[in-house]
Amino acid sequence: MGYALLEIRQNKPVLQHVGVVKTGGMENHYMRLRYIFIRTQALITEYQPSELAIESPFFGKDIQAMLKLGRAQGIVMGLALSHDISVFEYAPLKVKQAITGMGRASKEQVAYFLQNTMKLNDLPKELDATDAIAVAVCHYLQAKNPVTKGQYKNWSDFIRKNPERLK
Repeated sequence: MGYALLEIRQNKPVLQHVGVVKTGGMENHYMRLRYIFIRTQALITEYQPSELAIESPFFGKDIQAMLKLGRAQGIVMGLALSHDISVFEYAPLKVKQAITGMGRASKEQVAYFLQNTMKLNDLPKELDATDAIAVAVCHYLQAKNPVTKGQYKNWSDFIRKNPERLK
């Protein structure tokens, strides 16, 4: 499970910390869930985030893997909510669209855009960590978008109410 913590400085996202919670080698799924709970609790305590953005599960062929992923996500969301942290969920296509402009972009393309737009010297080797950065940046972009913030019905409504912004 990847995680990334962004801090907004002067209205720009700055990567504070990124990592992966590795559960391989544990004796069973319940021990993995326990470890995810402990690590997530420690991250919340240390960094005290105000919001959590998480990637919604995509539909795959392996139903058992989907169930296990859902349980892990439920633990993370439950911990966030128990600490009064707002939770936001984004579909993988939405994340890719926000980062690259293409909903069908490859993980490598997403990583390339992240590295260049966030001016990162190196990206983590684990794709889960890179995915976490992408979800965090997607959330930042959505949060500053006037249409997704509910101020306007759609982009046409925004333009109609703000004609001076087109100049």
